[in-house]
Amino acid sequence: MATFLYRIGRFSYRRRWIVLGLWVLLLALAGAGAATMSGKMSNDFSIPGTEAQRAIDQLTERFPEAHAGGAGARVVFAAPEGKTVVDPAVQAAIGQVVGALKGAPQVARVVDPYTAKSISPDGRYAFAQVTYGVQGMELTDADRDALQDAAALGRDAGLTVEIGGDALRANPKTGVVEVIGIAVAAVVLIITLGSLVSAGLPLLTAVVGIGIGLAGVAIAARFADINSNSLILALMLGLAVGIDYALFIVSRFRHELLVRKDGAEAAGRAVGTAGSAVVFAGLTVIIALAALAIVGVPLLAGLGLSAAATVAVAVLVAITLLPALLGFTGERLVKGRLFGHATPDPESDSGPVPMGERWARFVVRFRWPVLIVAVAALGVLAIPAADLRLGLPDDGMQATDTTQRKAYDIVSTGFGPGLNGPLVVVAE
Repeated sequence: MATFLYRIGRFSYRRRWIVLGLWVLLLALAGAGAATMSGKMSNDFSIPGTEAQRAIDQLTERFPEAHAGGAGARVVFAAPEGKTVVDPAVQAAIGQVVGALKGAPQVARVVDPYTAKSISPDGRYAFAQVTYGVQGMELTDADRDALQDAAALGRDAGLTVEIGGDALRANPKTGVVEVIGIAVAAVVLIITLGSLVSAGLPLLTAVVGIGIGLAGVAIAARFADINSNSLILALMLGLAVGIDYALFIVSRFRHELLVRKDGAEAAGRAVGTAGSAVVFAGLTVIIALAALAIVGVPLLAGLGLSAAATVAVAVLVAITLLPALLGFTGERLVKGRLFGHATPDPESDSGPVPMGERWARFVVRFRWPVLIVAVAALGVLAIPAADLRLGLPDDGMQATDTTQRKAYDIVSTGFGPGLNGPLVVVAE
């Protein structure tokens, strides 16, 4: 495979305009396809074949008015000290909140505490159950604001009103965090490589790779059921591996160019050596992600296949587009200066020994003490795993100052902790 990759590297370097043009065309086609043919992402979560899914399917089929798969909100009320929820003034305030909830957008059903008898034994706490006609991920900020506005009516009347449930869980969004991540990666690359040009190439190729990958996922959503979280996972993995794989090849190319003074030969050898590691690492990641499809959970299958496709694009970009871009930079990659210092060759035997090499020599020389200390440190870090408890996330994991956590705690206090984890039993 090394010989084949060597030829790809040389070809891409020498025919850089052709390779660059093909990738630009592919990026344009992918962008146009995503703009015109992209499908709607799904937020459905199901596990076919499980007893819980069969129960939900039966409810959806026999009792569609129950909206078994829809979002839910639990509006919890606590009467002021010395009063109960059956006092006329408190009951009137709760009725006002329930009335506002019934008129809120997307709300399919509201069960008030007096009809459902969801009143605590001491009479101080009660809750109303709100069912939406759509899933939580499909609710808009306006829908959630209407829920909060209804609760505010009860607070204005002197009640403690908190809201729990998945209706308040907003969709994860990409934006500022990803931009900050790219900026941090750029700073690290500049410091590590000592050259603006060397640092810019991995970032540029990574952006091209994730652009094509994300566009492909958006187009695939038109023909398959793909969860909206697939875009986020594909973006994170595509950016990480895109920078990582390009960094391998750029670092090797710089060394080969200093030794051989021939750009095409240096590109071929860089792709043939470091590129082999890139292809092997990429295939490992792709196989691992694609294996999520055999679990039988559509959500995981969509996440894995979308991320695997983006990683595959990142590998192709690294072994074809990157050598072409190296053809445009040429010797500027090794003649760059940063902070008044020439760009160093990390693989050169002359000059100061890099810190990484000094550390590697230390570890090899004192391998047994280092091994013992490392194993002992891992053992200490693993101590908390002895008390590890696994479970699905709920409102009890929210921050203590959030309304979801406050609602969870009030329900636990007034009704017992079991009410926060109800079971739905379907009998035929």
